[in-house]
Amino acid sequence: MAGRLKPSLDTLGDLFRFAVRRFKAAKLAYGHGTTNAVDEAAFLLLEGLRLPIHNIDPWLALRPTEAEKARLLTLIDARIALRLPAPYLVGAAYMHGVRFHADKRALIPRSFIGDLLVAGALPIAEPKKVRRVLDLCTGSGCLAVLVALAFPAAKVDAVDLSPGALALARRNIATHRLGDRIALHRGDLFAPLAGQRYDLIISNPPYVDARGMDRLPPEYRHEPRMALAAGRDGLDLVHRILAEGSRHLTRQGALLCELGRGRNPLERAYPRTPFVWLDTELSQGEVFWLEREGFPTMVTKGDR
Repeated sequence: MAGRLKPSLDTLGDLFRFAVRRFKAAKLAYGHGTTNAVDEAAFLLLEGLRLPIHNIDPWLALRPTEAEKARLLTLIDARIALRLPAPYLVGAAYMHGVRFHADKRALIPRSFIGDLLVAGALPIAEPKKVRRVLDLCTGSGCLAVLVALAFPAAKVDAVDLSPGALALARRNIATHRLGDRIALHRGDLFAPLAGQRYDLIISNPPYVDARGMDRLPPEYRHEPRMALAAGRDGLDLVHRILAEGSRHLTRQGALLCELGRGRNPLERAYPRTPFVWLDTELSQGEVFWLEREGFPTMVTKGDR
């Protein structure tokens, strides 16, 4: 894979520039924590050496050992030849500086909900009163961890249908020493939670529509299909969450849900539902907030 080590690749800066050139030439797809070849190369090299990932500049003069260079060249080659997302290659992903284990058992950690949690941007009048939180479709457990950090007084239930994803989530929860506050449940959405009510429900469910699945770049096809595909309009799970969610919310409770580019079909299906759209620096109309009293009363075909 790595081939013969080139004499010119002596420093991390040499390897960095080499990787950027190759990534650009290969026309890779990004979106798993980075958005371009420069940031992707920096992340892959820094995490490959277990260095701080925030800024490569202080490390450009570093001279890796021959073994380290061989490993980094192998990572660069694999990123191109296999079109594997960088987090799967190095086994880690970051959300706002929080490190998570990542592998093919679950979607690579990323969500605009995480941005909102870290920024404290939820329309909650008294955050200290949030005592019970539910994370639906928890995957790697990244949002369960972030919501536990955002609401220190809260207990969190996290649900997923995949045993592999739950095993990965369990590892991430243990890494962040939150096992006493986050409980994992295997099941289909609300199925394992009969009679339970929450102050806040969060969910980053599968939301890619059929056309989007057909057009996914190779990088995204390495992720579990069940974590991405959501039927013709991308709303299969969102419809179900709206159908059942109000029964699992406290009187002042609310749902925070990410649905990618599904805003238009959602609002067509539920024209009288008072969705509040919470935008971030990098997203617009991709995350909605819905209080319990606003949930639709008819859900098989929306509230039409």
